[in-house]
Amino acid sequence: MTTPDPRSLLYAQIDPARAQALTAEALGRCDDGELYLQFIASEAFLFDDGRLKTADYSRDAGFGLRGVSGEMTGFAHANEITEASIRRAGETLQLLDPAKGKPAAPPRANNHHLYTDQSPLDTLGFAEKVALLETIDAAARARDPRVVQVSASLAANWSAIEIIRGDGFTASDVRPMVRLNVSIVVEQNGRRETGSFGIGGRRLYDDLFLPETWNRAIDHALAQALVNLESVAAPAGEMTVLVGPGWPGVLLHEAVGHGLEGDFNRKGASAFSGRIGERVGAPGVTVVDDGTLLGALGQGRRGSLSIDDEGTPTSETVLIEDGILKGYMQDRLNARLMGVAPTGNGRRESYAHAPMPRMTNTFMKAGNDDPAELLSRVKTGIFAKSFGGGQVDIVSGKFVFSCTEAYKIENGKLGAPIKGATLIGDGPTVLTRVKGIGNDMELDEGIGICGKGGQSVPAGVGQPTLLVEGLTVGGTG
Repeated sequence: MTTPDPRSLLYAQIDPARAQALTAEALGRCDDGELYLQFIASEAFLFDDGRLKTADYSRDAGFGLRGVSGEMTGFAHANEITEASIRRAGETLQLLDPAKGKPAAPPRANNHHLYTDQSPLDTLGFAEKVALLETIDAAARARDPRVVQVSASLAANWSAIEIIRGDGFTASDVRPMVRLNVSIVVEQNGRRETGSFGIGGRRLYDDLFLPETWNRAIDHALAQALVNLESVAAPAGEMTVLVGPGWPGVLLHEAVGHGLEGDFNRKGASAFSGRIGERVGAPGVTVVDDGTLLGALGQGRRGSLSIDDEGTPTSETVLIEDGILKGYMQDRLNARLMGVAPTGNGRRESYAHAPMPRMTNTFMKAGNDDPAELLSRVKTGIFAKSFGGGQVDIVSGKFVFSCTEAYKIENGKLGAPIKGATLIGDGPTVLTRVKGIGNDMELDEGIGICGKGGQSVPAGVGQPTLLVEGLTVGGTG
C-alpha cells in the first residue's frame, strides 16, 4: 500500500490560496495566530485473553483557527476544512480587541526533519498485525507455567498538519507514531501479579515486528510480574531512595517539568516562578527539554517534533544547569508576554485544541557516579526501578507516585522486592536532596503520554540513576 499525498488530504475541499487569504483576513486585527489544518488516521489492535478483542480504525480531518491579541485568545475549530467553515470561525475573532502593537514575527524557517513521511498504517496488512499479537500471546504463555493471562496491543497513527499564518508564513509536518505493549499476569499459590512493558516512537512498525523486539517485551513484562510474586509489604517512613534510570524520569517530568512550563511561571503559579538564576537543585543537576532527539533507528523519539504546533522548530532547551534555574519552556504567546524567545514547546492534542507550553522529551543529564557505588552508600532504603501512575500539584510541586517494581536496600545491597510503595514529596525539595547522579542516563522506551489542561500529547522522559535522601515512602509494611 502507498501512503497518500498529505496535502491532498488537507486541501480536498479548499484551494491553498483561498485558505491563505481567509487566514490573512481573519487575523488582520490580531497580534498573532494561525490556521492549523490536520488530517489524522489511527488504528489500534488489542489481543487479550487469547483472542482479538479490538480492531479500530479511524480517520479525522479539521482545522483550528486561533487569534491572539494581548493576553486574549480567540479560538474556533471544525471537523471540515472548507471555505465556509473557516469564514465562520473567523467571525468569532471579531470579538477580540484590535492589536495594539505590530504583529508578532513569524517563526524562523526549519530544515530538519526527524522522521519518515510514510504512514505506518499502510506498510503492513491487517493479517500481519493480528498474527504478531497472536505470536506474542502464544510465546508469552509458553515462557512459564505461571502465566495465566496475556494482553498485547499494537497502535499507530499518522498525522499531516499545515500551519498558515496571516503574514504568509506556512509550515507543514507529517508525523508517524507506533506503539507495542505487552502485559502479563502470573499466578502462584492463589496470588496474582502483573508486569508490563511498552515500546514505540515516531517511526514505522518495522522494528516492532522483529523477534528480538517483541521477545524483549515479553521478557521484561514476565520478569516484572515474577518479581512481584515474591514481593513483601513495602516499608513506610522517610528514607534514602535510589531511583533507577530511564522510565523513572516520569517522576522528574511530573514533579519538576510541568512547573517549568512558561504559562505557569508567567502567571506566578509555579514553585519556580521568578527564580531564574537561583539555585533550585543540587550541584550536578542539569535538566533539559529536547524535541530534536533521535532514537536508535535514526527516527524521532516519542516526544520529538520537527516543528511544534505553532510552526516553531524544536530545540534543546536547558532548564536547569548544575542546579541553577536557566529558563522555561515557551510557546509563542507566553514567550511574547515574558519578553523571551519561543522554545518550540507550543503543543496541542489536535486541531480541536489551542496550543499551550508543553514538554517534548524532558530528562536529567548523566553525572559521574557509578550506579553500583551509589547503591553501596545506602544502609537502609529502597530502590525504585519502575513507576506507574502519579499525581502532582503544579503550584507546590507536591507529588505522589506509585512504584510498579521496587526493592528493599539493606547494607548497600538489594534485598526483597516490595509491593505497595509510593513516593511522596515535592519536586523543588527533591532536586536539592539529590546526593548522587549516575553515569548511566537512559531515555524511556517510547510510551509516555502527558496530560495538561484536558489535552494529552506524547512525551519522552529519562534520567540516570539518582540517589535521593529524605524522601517519604508510603507503604503497607
